[in-house]
Amino acid sequence: MKPRALLLLSLRSVGRNTRRSILTAAAMALGLAILIFFRAIGEGVHEQWIDSAVRLGPGHVAIQAPQYLETERLEHRLDSTQVRRVVAAVESPDLARAVRTWAPHLTVSGLASSAASAMPVRIEGVDPARERRFSVLPDHIREGRYLEDGDRLRAFVGDALARRLELRVGDRFVLTAQTASGTVEGQMMRVVGTFHTGIQEMDQRLIHVPLTTERKWLGVPGAVTTVAVLLHNSRETDRVVHRMKAELDGRQGIRVVGWRQSSPEMDSAVRIDDYGDYIFHVILFAIIALAILNSVMMSVLGRRREFGILQALGLTGAETGWVVLTEGLFLTAASGLVGMVLGFAFTWGFFRHGLDFSAFIGNMSVSGGIMSPIIMPLFRFQQVVLSVASILVIGTLASLYPAFRASKLDVAEAMKFEQ
Repeated sequence: MKPRALLLLSLRSVGRNTRRSILTAAAMALGLAILIFFRAIGEGVHEQWIDSAVRLGPGHVAIQAPQYLETERLEHRLDSTQVRRVVAAVESPDLARAVRTWAPHLTVSGLASSAASAMPVRIEGVDPARERRFSVLPDHIREGRYLEDGDRLRAFVGDALARRLELRVGDRFVLTAQTASGTVEGQMMRVVGTFHTGIQEMDQRLIHVPLTTERKWLGVPGAVTTVAVLLHNSRETDRVVHRMKAELDGRQGIRVVGWRQSSPEMDSAVRIDDYGDYIFHVILFAIIALAILNSVMMSVLGRRREFGILQALGLTGAETGWVVLTEGLFLTAASGLVGMVLGFAFTWGFFRHGLDFSAFIGNMSVSGGIMSPIIMPLFRFQQVVLSVASILVIGTLASLYPAFRASKLDVAEAMKFEQ
């Protein structure tokens, strides 16, 4: 029989068995819609998680001296000439669409002292204007304000550190650190504001001071320890790192690393979360596959007499199996289209402004990042294509066994079968 006739026979069978077709299609469409929804939420969580963590750290891309990542010592810094080269590379037209902003950081370990106590701290010299666009700290002010251009002897400190040192906004304290010459020198500072992130390490240890003040105090004019680059999308990290390495190739004393290398704990946490998503998807796929297999198989068992008549009229066993397989493929394709539209419509229609959990939880700190209770769904083309392709593959595989069973029917026995 001609392929066109077999196709028409398959479509006719789908239309004749309306209830079975609707149940099979509904199982696949609902499964794909659920999959697209959870993938969009999962991608949104990951992107917010990564974005928050890198904005509290060295960015999606960090440009540093080769040894700084391992030592975090002032002697391993970028001088003013290297900084100009790095900035020129970051602001090149090739990267303009990917780069959101960049910020210079001069970070050293030191000691914060007050009349009440002394605490080891991480002192980070920043450009206030750039840091407002880069960091999330200005969004978590507890008291006072963030640093501003023109501030000189001002410091923005964690609220936990302020409590330990018994400091309030306007109080003075002393920062002590090793300078570029190897001597230990102190600098009097005044608290301009405090922040609270919920991350104990930061709230107890991090201090932001004006970059110009720290450079003068430590004797490193024009130097930074990191040029932190913030991208619009974390998926652009590898491309930007590769492009910047090519741009800075041959420049001695400069290393470019992505957030996975500069924040290994964050990388591990994201990978573990990904594995959990994969397990959930495998379980969902298995449920969908069983639903399809059950529906198509019951269709075959309930139509043995019909298939027997078709074979008695001249249809071969292989052609009978092809009719059943084509039915499954048609239902899978139609369900995939409906499921994709349903998944997009549901996610975008109800949650385009975010999935709000603020009634149950506040901001959470996870692996160095601050998770907002409002989760914004994020659609990625690759993930949607993968989800649709997975459903199509599952539908095809689930239709193979019923098709095989139909192709092996005994005509004489099938004609005896009473529905």
